[in-house]
Amino acid sequence: MAKRKRRFGSVAAELVRKAREAMLAAVQIFNSPQIEFKSELFIVTTVIAWTYLLHAWYRKKGVEYRQFQEVGRRRRFLKTKFGAERRWSLEDCLESGDCPLDDIVKKNLMFLIGVRHEVEHQMTTRIDDQMSAKFQASALNFNAAIKRLFGEKYSLDAEQAFSIQFSGISEGTAKELLAEDLPQHIRSFVAQFETGLSQEEYDDPRFSYRVAFVRKTSNSKTAADKVVQFIAPGTDTAVEINKVFLKETEKRKYRPGSIVSQMKAEGFTRFGMQHHTELWKARDAKNPVHQFGTQVEGTWFWYESWLTEVRAHCVENATLYRPAPE
Repeated sequence: MAKRKRRFGSVAAELVRKAREAMLAAVQIFNSPQIEFKSELFIVTTVIAWTYLLHAWYRKKGVEYRQFQEVGRRRRFLKTKFGAERRWSLEDCLESGDCPLDDIVKKNLMFLIGVRHEVEHQMTTRIDDQMSAKFQASALNFNAAIKRLFGEKYSLDAEQAFSIQFSGISEGTAKELLAEDLPQHIRSFVAQFETGLSQEEYDDPRFSYRVAFVRKTSNSKTAADKVVQFIAPGTDTAVEINKVFLKETEKRKYRPGSIVSQMKAEGFTRFGMQHHTELWKARDAKNPVHQFGTQVEGTWFWYESWLTEVRAHCVENATLYRPAPE
């Protein structure tokens, strides 16, 4: 029995070590200036890291994480084509009742898994800037989890240094980053996933860790000169900064045809321009009190809030707008 316990512990420890190395590799890949395929590689490597970490936890706790089928009263453990035992995928690990992660951390991982499914079989354009907040959250979540589950000796605190950039971010550069669009299939997945979140879940830093960079001048030459300074949410400084960002951010605008195209891309292929027109008239959506859109030089543009309303309408009436199953 003692021999078996030592072997059990050594395997779990090796899994934790590999999980830690995988997450370090994911962060190093994303921070490398010579790699353009950052997001895709980060996601795949991060999924491996989290899978190993949860396998280590289940092994430590004696939870069976091998895949099997019930054959009468016996279990038939499944194997790969070449005879290796099949273990739980990350999705399986997250769905287990013994999973040690909280719901918002799980949702961050399910988001990454969903994006992985969209990118692993086809080439994508650059998506790094639009996904980085979720990646940062996942890295911080991983560090918190590995310390809580296996101890401070596995901490990654000293490894997560600030990534230095060779160019400053001017206002023009920032607008270019914001204007860069996601591929249609990724945008559709993101829209569907985030629509299912509450506002509290969406704002939670464990789901998406968002920071704002503000150029700062020091009042004293002897003051500490840190590249990054964190301001606690809810403080007077944080409130004022958020007011500025809300004021300076231009709302994205959609033409009616873009709204219809987006719904079709999300699977509501029977939703057409006539349906859209009937919907906004029924909702009195152009009434300024709703702030669903604006008129620019005689042309009406819809805001993101109206896109959300249309999506909710399509979801509620999915049988009308989705094709019947064959």
